[in-house]
Amino acid sequence: MIFPFGSVINAVAIVLGGAMGLFLHGRLPERMRHIVFQGLGLCVVVIGLDMALQGKDMFLVILSILVGGILGEWFRLEDRLSSLAEKVRVMIRSKNTQFVDGLVTASLIYCIGAMAILGSFDEGVRGDHSILLTKSLLDGFAAIALASSYGSGVLFSSIPVLIYQGTLTIFASFFQAYCSDYLIAQLTATGGILIVGIGINLLGLTTIRLSSLLPSIVMIVLFSLF
Repeated sequence: MIFPFGSVINAVAIVLGGAMGLFLHGRLPERMRHIVFQGLGLCVVVIGLDMALQGKDMFLVILSILVGGILGEWFRLEDRLSSLAEKVRVMIRSKNTQFVDGLVTASLIYCIGAMAILGSFDEGVRGDHSILLTKSLLDGFAAIALASSYGSGVLFSSIPVLIYQGTLTIFASFFQAYCSDYLIAQLTATGGILIVGIGINLLGLTTIRLSSLLPSIVMIVLFSLF
């Protein structure tokens, strides 16, 4: 079993970037925070589209999104995750009204992406931390922008990032034979569609219940393997 060193560094980078964002909170004019979020939202949409186009079988990707969304709403994942985030806010006695949005939004941005999946797999299969270390740098800067607007909830997104990426690394180290290029491409495409949804939410165009679409990540693995 390989220790998820890259995921630990990634989590630390988010905490440090988030702490800097909290320091800047209230010191940046609203118009600057607004344009930063618009720029971040546009970049996230472009990244998501680039990822989505890497799929090898788009029928399975679309099927995974639809089935995953149905399952997510059936289990009320969006509501359950929001409730969990609210409990964390109460537990730490935070008065930040955007704590839940910050925790959920940042967690989705950091966890759903090609670098999170590929980096964790690369670390688990080859012991190469380079992708996750690069992702750590990018996530740290993103945490500055997110925390300056959403507040302390962004710092706590480091916990699901560590659990998610660390689990993928350990999984990959045990199941190297199943981590084919085809499977990674399908995972990347499905994650890319969810990334586009994050960008749309950041831009304020509408509100997509992205947490309810998370089971699509599991579905694309099952459909691609079987």
